[in-house]
Amino acid sequence: MSKYLNGMNSLFKALNDPTRREILEMLKEGDMTAGDIAARFNMTKPSISHHLTLLKQADLVIDIRKGQFIYYSLNATVLDDIIRWFMQFSITTKLK
Repeated sequence: MSKYLNGMNSLFKALNDPTRREILEMLKEGDMTAGDIAARFNMTKPSISHHLTLLKQADLVIDIRKGQFIYYSLNATVLDDIIRWFMQFSITTKLK
């Protein structure tokens, strides 16, 4: 299987979970630490860390260390790739 398809599999796995989709929604508003994200959920910090790891593996989020904190932000370029991938199946694209 190509590296591209493996990446797409990771991407769809990450998007399959409602908690991870909610994290992405939160990150649309701006960068957040894992603690900030965890504070909005009724689950353990290790569980949030697991969700963030899967989002990072799918390249949907990136993390940047600032001092003692790690900030997570949305990686919009991957979303552009998803849209392009879906567009290849569009009927209107084939009609042009």
